[in-house]
Amino acid sequence: MTERVRVSAVINGEPVEFLCEPRQSLLECLRDILGLTGTKEGCNDGNCGACSVLLNGRLVNSCLVLGVEIQGQEVTTIEGLAHWDGLNLLQQAFVAEDALQCGYCTPGMIIAAKALLDREPNPSDERIRAWLAGNLCRCTGYDKIIRAVRSAAAALATPRQEVSK
Repeated sequence: MTERVRVSAVINGEPVEFLCEPRQSLLECLRDILGLTGTKEGCNDGNCGACSVLLNGRLVNSCLVLGVEIQGQEVTTIEGLAHWDGLNLLQQAFVAEDALQCGYCTPGMIIAAKALLDREPNPSDERIRAWLAGNLCRCTGYDKIIRAVRSAAAALATPRQEVSK
């Protein structure tokens, strides 16, 4: 039996410690050890984007990162995007634009879209398409997904009005 390694990281804003085998991918650690099943297993070789997460704010395929590599790092999964009172603006936009069918690719698409909007608050449709090119969806034609990202960008750019007391 392979010796397990203790890993300490911040996942979805919370400090976490877990034991994993050195050969286990971050995807396996998230799903099988930590119970964060929103990140999906697709191709397991970095081609589909279903397992997309943010590692220190950078978009990565969690199937290509070893669990031990996140020692001392920050990871954000789809579960880390929702607010205590519901979905965040990007998730709401995907729902409002019907930008999902079977939903399997949706967590990876939303994480990839978040990574884009964190860097480019007002991307063009071409830029959105290019950024999401690493995320495959076999159910849609991507148009609704593009609309959802554009809608979220617009909502994020709109200043929130203060609620009067």
